[in-house]
Amino acid sequence: SSFLLLCFRTSLVTLLIFGLLLQLPLTQPSIITQPNIVLFMADDLGIGDVGCYGNDTIRTPSIDRLAKEGVKLTQHISAAPLCTPSRAAFLTGRYPLRSGMDAINDYRVLFWNGGSGGLPPNETTFAKILQQQGYSTGLIGKWHQGVNCESRNDHCHHPLNHGFDYFYGMPFTLISDCQPTEPPEMDRAFRRKLWLYTQTICLVTLTTALGKLTGLTSVRWKTLTCLAGFSLLFFVSWFSSYGFVRYWNCIMMRNHEVTEQPMVTDRTTSLILRESVSFIERNKHKPFLLFLSFLHTHTPLLTTEKFLGRSRHGLYGDNVEEMDWMVGQVLDAIDKEGLKNTTLVYFTSDHGGWLERQEGERQLGGWNGIYRGGKAMGGWEGGIRVPGIFRWTGVLPAGTVIDEPTSLMDIYPTVVHLAGGVLPQDRVIDGRDLMPLLQGVAEHSEHEFLFHYCGVHLHAVRWHQKDSGAIWKAHYMTPIFRPPGAGGCYDRGFCPCLGEGVTHH
Repeated sequence: SSFLLLCFRTSLVTLLIFGLLLQLPLTQPSIITQPNIVLFMADDLGIGDVGCYGNDTIRTPSIDRLAKEGVKLTQHISAAPLCTPSRAAFLTGRYPLRSGMDAINDYRVLFWNGGSGGLPPNETTFAKILQQQGYSTGLIGKWHQGVNCESRNDHCHHPLNHGFDYFYGMPFTLISDCQPTEPPEMDRAFRRKLWLYTQTICLVTLTTALGKLTGLTSVRWKTLTCLAGFSLLFFVSWFSSYGFVRYWNCIMMRNHEVTEQPMVTDRTTSLILRESVSFIERNKHKPFLLFLSFLHTHTPLLTTEKFLGRSRHGLYGDNVEEMDWMVGQVLDAIDKEGLKNTTLVYFTSDHGGWLERQEGERQLGGWNGIYRGGKAMGGWEGGIRVPGIFRWTGVLPAGTVIDEPTSLMDIYPTVVHLAGGVLPQDRVIDGRDLMPLLQGVAEHSEHEFLFHYCGVHLHAVRWHQKDSGAIWKAHYMTPIFRPPGAGGCYDRGFCPCLGEGVTHH
């Protein structure tokens, strides 16, 4: 009987162990579903500006640490080479052409907070789906997807109307006009013409008045009064907009409330970092999405005194190193709250570095490594190939490098699936879920084609042969560099998408 009892106990233990082993695969999904998600997006950062992508003169230890502890993508592609359309594609998982967020002319980004354009209210961002899945969703930093439609209070394009519970940052984008010590940037050439026309009209008015006073001309005082009135009206008509660019565009908001107008640039960096860490601390007990959309490394390169003069690449290098420090501070906050193993972290840039951004001898734009071209160029790699780094400790294999074509649009289906959400079925989603590729389950990217637009014009197409893994690229239009032999359009400041500024192939 004791033998039978021993056999029974042994069998019972064996069944229990076997049952537990059977349960492990069933419980595994509950471990990896609904992780916290932290998305870092730099502004105008070149792929050649980061240490883990080959830069050995700018220090980026925090970003490099992410790559060491996670997965680095070497062929990560932006859907557009400029801010507004690229970010629209990132948020919706769709080419910006589909949502009307790319342009037919040279104004390829939103230029005014007070404009009526923006991300259409009927677009479904990944934030909106995660919000429906119970996530706390926050956007800290740059938006640049519009604010209002028909009135200053309708907020139809505002982040809170696109799935974010909390917003703190700039509804617009940084421009040199935001920094009083910098020369104006917005419509600079056009403004110079307006000043010239104003000075010419005033000179004609004064000369005519002097001629009347000295008896050299017989112009009537009524005519002179009309001429003076026209001069004043002409000046007021354009200066009422361009003379107050800083006041209208350079503002900070918390949700729907304007907190600074104009923004106080000396404290912007510390406020954005404080808000980011605070968001993590407030929401650590439930799943959260934090989209930290940096104002770095866009001009005017707001950099605190602590980082000035630290790099070997002037103000731009200082700005990159400060952004990397901010990344490190947020990662430390994640570690401090014990969230490292339950948080997917992603780092990227919205597009390539701005080669032509210079002031005299100062280079204020980024570097795109070995890749030709830069910001605003739809087909050349320098404008669209960006860093792409994922870290999820315990889930993604550390120190992995993947050289497969991927897109910023892929973040959309990736985070939606991780949150347990369902992709919209009433529209085309161009992104693909990256988790099989990141975890090593899939060998190749799901993308067969990636289309590279400049505005609404197709400049190039990338073809990925899935069976062999070979990648081909066809260029249909390329910008004409000026001066000849240069790597950008230095005579314009931006390369155009069409017309006499491009070559057709």
